[in-house]
Amino acid sequence: MKKRLIDWTRGRMPTREGMAGNRFLAPIAHRFLSPELWRFTRRSVPRGVALGLFAAFIVPLGQIFLAAFLALPTRANVPLAAAVTFVTNPFTVPFWVVFANRVGGALLRADYYAGAPLSDHIDNGWWSRMGQFFETAGVTAFGFVVLAVGSAIVGYFVSGWLWRWQVGRRRRHALSIRQEARILARERQAGSGD
Repeated sequence: MKKRLIDWTRGRMPTREGMAGNRFLAPIAHRFLSPELWRFTRRSVPRGVALGLFAAFIVPLGQIFLAAFLALPTRANVPLAAAVTFVTNPFTVPFWVVFANRVGGALLRADYYAGAPLSDHIDNGWWSRMGQFFETAGVTAFGFVVLAVGSAIVGYFVSGWLWRWQVGRRRRHALSIRQEARILARERQAGSGD
């Protein structure tokens, strides 16, 4: 199952040549061919995750391009930054809009502070609905900014921790295999010496 997921992810990740051949990226396509932008290292992975999450929440369209552009100067992993932007997709957008509205409303307390004075100055009817729409849109936009910055920070630290944990796990596994091999070699030597 894990191997199938990894193979599926690799099959859908953008390639260096594909991004370099994109017409929107043509002016800076030579920069996308740099191998350091495609390596999975302890520094490039958290940067790629953070930039991908930031781009996913900060703009409604063109998130992959924004993540790729931001990855260039920060030397982040381009395919990972592009892949992480899919946290916001057409299926999850309604959830994120409601969540961003709740986050923005909780932080601004717009319904408490601005709701009563605003309704005193706006008549009922069309102006009232427009005022409510812009109030809700502003709260939601603020919520998306908070989600962009907050998820980028959390994503950076969590992916960095997961990277270190995974590398440590691999090292411990390799060390245990080496120790087993040494023990077997000693036993063979002891058995041949008898």
